[in-house]
Amino acid sequence: MSRNMEPIKMKSVKRKTLANQVIEQIIDLLMSGQLKAGDKLPSEMELMDMLYVSRPILREALSSLETLGVIHRKTREGTFFSTKVGSEPHRLMLALSVGDIDTIMETRLAEELGLVGLAAEKISELELKRLKENIELMEETEEDYLHVDREFHRIIAFSASNSVTEGMIDAILNMYDKTMENIALKDRNKAKTVQQHKDIYHALKKRDPIEAYASMYRHLDHARNRLIRPLRQKEIKYGKDLME
Repeated sequence: MSRNMEPIKMKSVKRKTLANQVIEQIIDLLMSGQLKAGDKLPSEMELMDMLYVSRPILREALSSLETLGVIHRKTREGTFFSTKVGSEPHRLMLALSVGDIDTIMETRLAEELGLVGLAAEKISELELKRLKENIELMEETEEDYLHVDREFHRIIAFSASNSVTEGMIDAILNMYDKTMENIALKDRNKAKTVQQHKDIYHALKKRDPIEAYASMYRHLDHARNRLIRPLRQKEIKYGKDLME
């Protein structure tokens, strides 16, 4: 065990879905405060004795938790709780909304509007410098600029210095990028995007969370309309074609 503490208490598990119940019990170690992020879990043998389960059941549960990024294993050291939320759980949740543009954009709005307000309070001079360089790179880029656009939003998200939201942003941007791939480069308005990025940058440089929020809203609302309008037009055209 990694810390001096009272003996760990866990409930035994029964019947079906044993692996799921093991997952719940392990997560409860965090929820109850018996262990914290970064702490080492008991050994497999200890967990098997505490939970009254077989090694295959325990390993199935641990593999699921590792896939979700809740735990990570170190060779010859043991299994540890992660220190921050990864992107995998959010990626899986968003995968259920593939094709639902409204849901994806609403999720992005909810996430990034909060993050840009925090960024106005926390962003460093180095991160402001990176944002300015990012804008200059977008202006110079003649090819597809999605990766540059994406990095602009990542810098802001990570400047908010919140370990929970950091895990969400990549999953959201990945889903958005996959959707934007359906829109031809010639149909995007790079000049407007660059100007909106500049507005966000200047608001952050002034450390003004209200202006930063408003600038980010205008930018994301423009992106939402730019994305949804062509898709809606395709749907209308498809419907008319079916009726003819």
